[in-house]
Amino acid sequence: MQDTTVQYQQATTRAKDIFLKKTKDYGTSWRVLRPISIVDQIMIKALRIRNIQAKTQLVTDSIESEFIGIVNYGLIGLIQLAKGAAAIEELPYDEASLLYTHALAQAEQTMRLKNHDYGEAWRDMSQESFADLILVKLLRVKQILANDGKTLISEGIDANYIDIVNYAAFALILIAEGKHKA
Repeated sequence: MQDTTVQYQQATTRAKDIFLKKTKDYGTSWRVLRPISIVDQIMIKALRIRNIQAKTQLVTDSIESEFIGIVNYGLIGLIQLAKGAAAIEELPYDEASLLYTHALAQAEQTMRLKNHDYGEAWRDMSQESFADLILVKLLRVKQILANDGKTLISEGIDANYIDIVNYAAFALILIAEGKHKA
């Protein structure tokens, strides 16, 4: 478990570095995104991964960069849930960084708990399965949104975003280990 925690932190540190650099470049323009738009952004990235896996690509984006984008959009989704309705507002850089760090800590804590219970089963999963499971979670979020955010017995949107972040982080770990295509 110790190795997994360190690897998880390495993978998500790279994602956070990109998030923070883009925050410097673009500000927090993502604050305008409504829940369905965040889902669609992640969907585009997950479908792009599936397309790269299935055929020769014409644009040289890597699978790794798409999984990093999924980590970041998943955390943006958690931030948006915590902040409330999407708004055209610029968050100060330090606040955006703090919100990101808090959302990532939530995801990491969930990873540690589930990883303990599941016995690191993810280490034997294919990269294709990570992309597919992320798509399943996105379709669940779409259905929850269609149900006005309500569920009868299922986890909410936040739990699905956390799982999405963690699946993408696991994929990044396996890419770094050379077990999956980058």
